[in-house]
Amino acid sequence: MKPRIAVVTLAVCTALAPLSGCGSGDGTAAREPSSSPGGPSTGATTRTPAPGKGSKDPDDINGDGHRDLVVPVAVGGGGADALDERVGVVYGSAKGLDPSTRTVLGRVDLGLPAPGKQLLTPKDSVSVADVTTADLDGDGFPDFVTSVQGSMVSDGNVVAARTVPYVTWGGSTAQAAATPVQLPQSAARSGLRSLVRGDFDGDGHHDLAGLAYNHSSLVVLYGPFTRSGAPARTDTSLPWADGELIADAVDPSGAPRATSLLLHAVSDGEQSGNTLYTARRGAQLSATGRRLRSGNAHAFGDFDGDGQRDVAVGDDGSRNDEPGYETEPAGVDGSLAVYPGAGGAPVTYRLPETSGSARTDYGPGGYASADPDGDGRDGILVATYEGAALMDGTRRTTVLRNGPATANGRQIPAKWRHARPVRAADFDGDGKDELILNWGADAKFGFYGEPATRWWITDGTTSRDRATFTTTDFAPRSS
Repeated sequence: MKPRIAVVTLAVCTALAPLSGCGSGDGTAAREPSSSPGGPSTGATTRTPAPGKGSKDPDDINGDGHRDLVVPVAVGGGGADALDERVGVVYGSAKGLDPSTRTVLGRVDLGLPAPGKQLLTPKDSVSVADVTTADLDGDGFPDFVTSVQGSMVSDGNVVAARTVPYVTWGGSTAQAAATPVQLPQSAARSGLRSLVRGDFDGDGHHDLAGLAYNHSSLVVLYGPFTRSGAPARTDTSLPWADGELIADAVDPSGAPRATSLLLHAVSDGEQSGNTLYTARRGAQLSATGRRLRSGNAHAFGDFDGDGQRDVAVGDDGSRNDEPGYETEPAGVDGSLAVYPGAGGAPVTYRLPETSGSARTDYGPGGYASADPDGDGRDGILVATYEGAALMDGTRRTTVLRNGPATANGRQIPAKWRHARPVRAADFDGDGKDELILNWGADAKFGFYGEPATRWWITDGTTSRDRATFTTTDFAPRSS
């Protein structure tokens, strides 16, 4: 097993120098670190990351050749009711992820317009869930792409806040404000939701895809984009369906690789259906989607080592709690299936079993691809009710990290202390992935995996950590 995975990252001060300062006021000021399970919190002070010459990796914003990690930073303690959020960036280096080299960015730093008046959002708040990174103009410095909600609009039978992607351009070109992406006429009035990045035609240029709010189509915007926000071309031929988009990872080496797109149907706890739109080099996404099995967890990777991208779909453990819907069919319950990129029938694997007393209706979490030994074959990092397990064929390796027994002045039950796997990435460039796990003391984390405040960057599947940090150390002071 050995290489990669996509990690959402954030920009460096040098790349965003034209924006007001880079960092939300006191957001990057030194603060005393608090203790972190698995090792001390790293870095009370922050250092400016070294600028690079550019990168083909959409997660290497400062272009120094090392991947960076984006994390949510809550202002005011990070409790379940905290609405004020910033985007934190922890930068990679030759020695791995360095929590002492970081920055915190708000809406103003990113040059974004104010949120719609109907939204109860603090003026400088920006959610990591609304941010992705992609080098849309192909200058070697990835850009921040943020979905911004504006005023309420009526578009056909849909009434919603107009949601448009805005681009905060990387590199050194000055800009006073982020640029709205130019959308096709069919989706321009109400905008897009579930925005993802990819290279959907395999030409090496980064693309965007989203679902039209007015239900007209699935919209694919192909790069390169101009600095006025115009894509090279647009495809609105794919059908709209209610759900969420999941895209394969852009190759961090910059090698052209067509990234397929998965549409996961809307779910009310039950395991719901999936449709795969296959990507082909030199062509648009396939017009006909392939129906896959039901499952709320997904991961793209090369799981059989043949050099082609596969997709895994399976049970994430969540269940609809209405009477009669607590279970799933035998072909779905407790299993995942890998659909080979070379074609052929899916291969089904059983998930690690858990005692009934540890189970919840919300499930333990999702999947991620990971190659911690660098052999070129990805494993599937699966969330369990005790932590995580790396599945490599029939081999299982447990990866466990736990939060403290006491936090925020209260006892944390043992079943809510385990950290959840998030994803994996090679932050030090040695060809081997580090695993990323996180944890939060709030009950919302136990149910949904958010908000997370403690993070572990593991040394592969070992019990050692390459870095640990607590994002409460990053939080700017409330104004």
